[in-house]
Amino acid sequence: MRPKHWVKNGFVLAPLVFTGAFLKADAVGHAALAMLLFCVASSATYIVNDMHDVEHDRRHPLKSKTRPLAARMVSVPAALILLAGLYSILIWGWFVTPKVGLVIAAYLVLNLTYMFVLKHQPVVDIFSIAIGFVLRVYAGAMALDVPVSSWMFITTLCLALYLAAVKRRQELSQNGTEGRKVLEKYSVSLVDRYAEMSATGALLFYSMFVMSTKPELVITIPLVLFGLFRYWFVVEAHDGGESPTDALLADWPLLLTVVLWVAVCVWALWPVPA
Repeated sequence: MRPKHWVKNGFVLAPLVFTGAFLKADAVGHAALAMLLFCVASSATYIVNDMHDVEHDRRHPLKSKTRPLAARMVSVPAALILLAGLYSILIWGWFVTPKVGLVIAAYLVLNLTYMFVLKHQPVVDIFSIAIGFVLRVYAGAMALDVPVSSWMFITTLCLALYLAAVKRRQELSQNGTEGRKVLEKYSVSLVDRYAEMSATGALLFYSMFVMSTKPELVITIPLVLFGLFRYWFVVEAHDGGESPTDALLADWPLLLTVVLWVAVCVWALWPVPA
């Protein structure tokens, strides 16, 4: 289920923060439910992925020890029972919040398509990973019944493309083309350019979003810039980045930057009493 990877589902809460609805109990409840359902959906996806790749993972030097099925810590029948339970929760969630359920269904279809087809297509594989993050933000907006900002959409897409490109770079530089067949189509210099372009786009679009619609958040731009710089440092100096979650949780300056960014956003967007 990879619970430490649930941190990625924090993207679901972005609309809650940027709409300033974080003081409304019902809005917080709806957003929290959407995030919980995405945690369930991502866990189900990981189980299906591990079942599909179990034989391949058993030949991988790291995954053979860390993936429960590949390491034989969990049996396939037990994984199927857990998967059925997770899908039951998602079906319940569909009836409770249909709009979020529809987005999660799209996320599940995307990941199944990625697993069998898209991950073998160069460039398409990177965009498929990034779209998963965009769907998280969209689910957060649907939970609050608010429109998705075009600025938030493109900024999230660029940031996710940056993380996905760095992931491919690290897989390629650390394991060559052994880990994924699609890596044969890439080179380190190519994915470096993808990452640089995406990081530049994320910073540019976030800055334009802030200055045009949320000027009170201008003070967060240096934090975003530092976060991008620090993440690239972690990638280069500590060989992080193959797992963005591991890179975030293992580097306290990067984690502190994210926490400060959230705190400053909440402080800047705190409603002023009439």
